[in-house]
Amino acid sequence: MPRPITLFASLSLIFCLATTSFADDWMQWRGPTNNGIASKDQTPPVTWSESENVVWKKELPGSGHGSPTLFAGRIFLATASDSAKTQSVMCYTQMDGKKLWETEVHRGNFAPKIYPKNTHASQTIACDGKAIFVTFDNDGAIFLTKLDLDGKVLWQKRTGGYDTFYKFGYGASPTIYKSTVIVSAESKVGFLVAYDRESGNEVWRTDRKRSSYSSPIVGMTGGRQQLLISGGSEIGGFDPDTGKQLWKVPTIWQVSCGTLVWDDGKVFASGGFPKAQTYCVKSDGSGQVVWQNKVKCYEQSMLVHDGYVYAVSDQGVAYCWAAADGTEMWKGRVENPVSCSLILANGNLYYASERGTTFVIKASPDRFEAVAKNKLGDSTFATPAFCNNRIYTRVAFGSKGNRREYLYCIGKKVGE
Repeated sequence: MPRPITLFASLSLIFCLATTSFADDWMQWRGPTNNGIASKDQTPPVTWSESENVVWKKELPGSGHGSPTLFAGRIFLATASDSAKTQSVMCYTQMDGKKLWETEVHRGNFAPKIYPKNTHASQTIACDGKAIFVTFDNDGAIFLTKLDLDGKVLWQKRTGGYDTFYKFGYGASPTIYKSTVIVSAESKVGFLVAYDRESGNEVWRTDRKRSSYSSPIVGMTGGRQQLLISGGSEIGGFDPDTGKQLWKVPTIWQVSCGTLVWDDGKVFASGGFPKAQTYCVKSDGSGQVVWQNKVKCYEQSMLVHDGYVYAVSDQGVAYCWAAADGTEMWKGRVENPVSCSLILANGNLYYASERGTTFVIKASPDRFEAVAKNKLGDSTFATPAFCNNRIYTRVAFGSKGNRREYLYCIGKKVGE
């Protein structure tokens, strides 16, 4: 497996480790608290362009829609090469974007058909501080691979077959919980499964033969930690220690892609096929639907904060609803198509459209207030990550055979 590490890159990494705070690390999908909210002390820029607030940018090989994973001064990304038929993991420094290593995880055996906008590396890597975990759809199955922070493969598991009802491909990110890493592969032969992170031994497995492309997530709601996921005509909560289903609520849609969000006693989910609906349901097992509306947030995840739910619909309209009863506080036009999920940082919502435009919106129920509108590249599918007052975002120029991806670090340069 190719894994070049230069002396310069190694020294750069050592310097990065010595000068970086770990408090703000973005170690898996949806950030430090699993809900799309950056650390409270984050003060990232609200405006940028090719000539403003770009610390560095690097061209990336291959393509992927997974978000950057940030730990200890490093950036981990999954990528796939359609020409070489490879699926790999890459590592760069946060400080200056130097590439430290690239490890090939799979070669050949790509899924024969996926959704045109999807890639063969659309999931986000999870990091536990000692190693990283990546999932790939390969050879008709979902594989979970553990690598150390220098790119060495420690173990790999064929978690099970993957045969979807709709040939959209794969995109569910693994999630870290206690000593386990949890993987979702919902399909005709689907399942949720947890592995011990150290040994790779299977801890539990739950059959989930249904259509869903959502990532599982663990949150404190309904008085306990719950593994939350939607899809297959239902919203559900599971015991993350055993995989046992705690409750489920039926939905009018069959398929969802976004990750659930939650507060103390409720969870919020949206779907869009064959019908569109956004739901708020109690997470106490009662099955009670608190409120619902007909807004469609199909691929993108919503965000809940201080008693309000924020969302961007497939039509490119931003919404704010009262979490308690669904009252619409405001709505405002932004831009579509939509694939990225909302992120909250320093009182602002960050939303990127597929056209490469990032909108910054005030996170307040009082009124819709657009703070800034920033353009980079021609397209954005990966949700940005926030660390040490900087934004790490993955954008592309061109399309189809001429598409080139770049990783941007947005923030103030040293000395500014």
